[in-house]
Amino acid sequence: MPDPFVILRFAAGFLALAAGLIILVLGVAAAATLLIAARVEARHPPAGHRIPVPGGSVAYLEDGPRDGPRATIVLLHGASANAYDPMEGVGRRLAAAGFRVVSFDRPGYGGSDRLAGAEAATPAFQARMLADAIDRLGLGPVILMGHSWSGALALRMALDRPKGIAGLVLVAPVAMPFPPMPLPWWADLALKPPVTWLLTRTIAVPLGLYYLPGVARGVFRPEPPVEDYVEKSRAALILRPGSALANIQDLAGLPAALAQQAPLYASLRLPTVIVTGEGDPVVVTAKQAEPLSRAVPGARLVVLPGAGHMITYTAPDALVRETEALLGRQ
Repeated sequence: MPDPFVILRFAAGFLALAAGLIILVLGVAAAATLLIAARVEARHPPAGHRIPVPGGSVAYLEDGPRDGPRATIVLLHGASANAYDPMEGVGRRLAAAGFRVVSFDRPGYGGSDRLAGAEAATPAFQARMLADAIDRLGLGPVILMGHSWSGALALRMALDRPKGIAGLVLVAPVAMPFPPMPLPWWADLALKPPVTWLLTRTIAVPLGLYYLPGVARGVFRPEPPVEDYVEKSRAALILRPGSALANIQDLAGLPAALAQQAPLYASLRLPTVIVTGEGDPVVVTAKQAEPLSRAVPGARLVVLPGAGHMITYTAPDALVRETEALLGRQ
């Protein structure tokens, strides 16, 4: 019969070796994360302007005429993105068409401070902060163009301060509640705050760097990706621990926020157009844009045949036309 003390010593040695290997891997990953983040920040400096808000500041880009614009458009980017993403897609076209265009980095993204840690993850919190920034910039009633995750953000801003909003252009929006879906144990573990913090400072960023080109191509399906999208949109800015953590928090907190705000959409009385891609595999039109168009009184639904999720790049002229049409409904 084997000596139980020998077995215990073997088990203890094995566990110590395994723990040592895990610590080594995490240490290497942490060093790689610091290097990747430093290179990303050196290559992509923050957006050109900053405005103070409670708890810090938010960064933004601006284009188009300040004097006598047709209207002021505020661009709100989706998950994993930053202010350059919608600006380099549809924003420049809107500016060329005579609109003043302001594109914000949401709290925790690009050059914006997170402002309140995990508490900043909700559309309600971000709506307050960006509304404050809009007021401080003196932009007046604005048309909000919210893409993907920021469909929920634009709607929250309209619910909270309708007098400051002239209209809504919701692009491939996430806005309707998700059906309850249990998470696998590993995903549930990864979303525990201490574990999430550790992952975003070790293995998440190197893995994100590896998968970034493929993910960037995937979000355009079924359309071909736009050339140089990753560079134009500065997508690599998500490969920093703070932004990666903010992104995970925002995605994890969205279902509860949607369940809370969706019943309020019937109270909206703003000109609203919802533009979505027929073949969007990321935010499925039948599950989001279509029911949203029925929930918001008077909303116009535009489904672009054969289009995917990134219509800010693949169909910017259609978005400009729909924005111009929205002006006629005010």
